Amino acid sequence: MSRGSLPGILAVLTAAFLWGTTGTAATFAPDVGPLTIGAAALGVGGLLQAAIAVPSLRRESSALISRRGTVMAGAAGVAIYPLAFYSSMHLAGVAVGTVVSLGSAPIVSGVLECVVERRRLNGWWMLAAILGIAGSAVLSGAKMHDAPGEALPTIAGVGLGLVAGGTYAVYSWSAHRLINRGIGRAAAMGAVFGLGGAALMPVLLISGAPLLADAQSFTVSAYMALIPMFLGYVLFGYGLTRLAASTATTLTLAEPAVAAVLAVVIVGERLPLLAWAGIAGICTSLLVLSFAPATRADKIQNHPLPRCSDTVELAAQSSRER
Repeated sequence: MSRGSLPGILAVLTAAFLWGTTGTAATFAPDVGPLTIGAAALGVGGLLQAAIAVPSLRRESSALISRRGTVMAGAAGVAIYPLAFYSSMHLAGVAVGTVVSLGSAPIVSGVLECVVERRRLNGWWMLAAILGIAGSAVLSGAKMHDAPGEALPTIAGVGLGLVAGGTYAVYSWSAHRLINRGIGRAAAMGAVFGLGGAALMPVLLISGAPLLADAQSFTVSAYMALIPMFLGYVLFGYGLTRLAASTATTLTLAEPAVAAVLAVVIVGERLPLLAWAGIAGICTSLLVLSFAPATRADKIQNHPLPRCSDTVELAAQSSRER
């Protein structure tokens, strides 16, 4: 781990901790549906990102238009992610929904970097990602074994969690790609999250009445929009300027660990011993990623797609050396 990357790692881990509180916070507004919570949290948070970035958006509008495909891909990810994420937690529980969503993100992010960015993801990254995904799988399996009567909702929640993880990786990659192409952090985050937040406004207008029904529901939605979604993504955007997108998304595996602990301590969800073993796997993946290089800076030359198999070869070689 280089000294220059430490502030980025700390920023992303702080953001992950804040995001880990969202599932627990949502339980304090039981009459508000997951689609409404998601639209309010990231919709309002996204528009605030755009609001503070207005000067940068004006200054870099031409560059953003020239990269409109990347901007639109990121905005679509922002719009879909919270709807899938909060629905996943609603069906499968806070702990399982969160770990599946975040646990699947590094794989998609790594594939994007390998195919589009032509980066070689080395054995350390593969080891960290495998540990994180394995930990998430163990946690999910433990939940289904412990409550077999909830198998169908859990399966549906896991499926939506995979959608959330994929879209999370897409908007993380999009913001990182824009920043790497010379667009300022504020403009990149403001464009992606502003457009995504605007796309969520119709959902909020249609279903948002319960948020105004009582002070507690309104307070929950305000907290989620201002702290985890707004402040959290400001920190995450800063982290993306110092880390590869795959590194940042793997570091956010801290979120499911935080969410699982809060789900047990505050919400009262029950996690068996095997589930805690899954959380231990996630924490181990963070340690591997934090103290070892995750990606190689050199680009893949000539035939990029076949060389993606080098990633698997590096992982196998790393395992043999151990």
